[in-house]
Amino acid sequence: MKRTAARHWLFIAAITGFGLTAPAAHAESPTLDKIRSSNTLTLGYRESSIPFSFLGVGQKPVGFSLDLCAAIAEKLKTDLKLPKLNAAYLAVSAANRIPLLQNGTIDIECGSTTNTAERQQQVGFSVATFAGGPTWLTTASSGITDVKGLQGKTVVLTQGSLNLGLAMKINSDLKLNMTIVQSKEQAESLLLLRTGRASAWFEDNILEAGLVAGSPDLKAFRYLPNASGQVYYYGLMIPKGDPEFKSLVDGALSAEMASGEFSKTYAKWFTQPIPPHGQNLALPMNEALKARVAAPSDSLTQ
Repeated sequence: MKRTAARHWLFIAAITGFGLTAPAAHAESPTLDKIRSSNTLTLGYRESSIPFSFLGVGQKPVGFSLDLCAAIAEKLKTDLKLPKLNAAYLAVSAANRIPLLQNGTIDIECGSTTNTAERQQQVGFSVATFAGGPTWLTTASSGITDVKGLQGKTVVLTQGSLNLGLAMKINSDLKLNMTIVQSKEQAESLLLLRTGRASAWFEDNILEAGLVAGSPDLKAFRYLPNASGQVYYYGLMIPKGDPEFKSLVDGALSAEMASGEFSKTYAKWFTQPIPPHGQNLALPMNEALKARVAAPSDSLTQ
């Protein structure tokens, strides 16, 4: 009888907060515990995903996503009482970014990763930080004016790109008989297109625009009409099953959005000259992203 009463008291204490010492903040978060014990936040970045994260002046990692991760680092300093928190940077690729997050090598990926139901089986995502869509990029000299012009051609996609499945479906549905090759990184995809080893590159419009903006001759490339109407939401990739860490990350981003700082950061990287060559993507915030700034969410649908 006494044991039953004790159990009942413990249950009441747990749900009311009385009678028990409150657990340490974020005690159930393996990611936050790791950051606290090492006094280091390890950020994964991409080397050529302009303007999200890439190597700028002096080969230093810079970009939109890294600026957002800096805001998260500031919140970590405050919440975990780590005023001298270190930030470590590790280059990741489309192929290894998920494994490196899963095994704890990086704590958060500050890159250009699309939030999908399939990826959610392996990792977590912050609230949306960008909204984009896939397009075919070809050369102006190719004479190709629409997707049907890719009949029998070789096209390239970047390894690990979400768009591979869509490209294969387009190839099958339209009976284009395209040969699909994969590159290791975005810059290599553009190189294959520019040197004629591929007739088109299929990727998210912003990732293509980032590299095209740095090319010597912007008029050398052409975007083909894309009728898919798909909207992809990007997010910062975080470990799966760590709600305490996700809450902190989402809280930091939501605060940036509410204060207007997020919009300023977006303008800095998408509508103004950026390093290292001063190119301007001239890409104002679209309506889909504006809606997410007004009401932050990690939903996959509009």
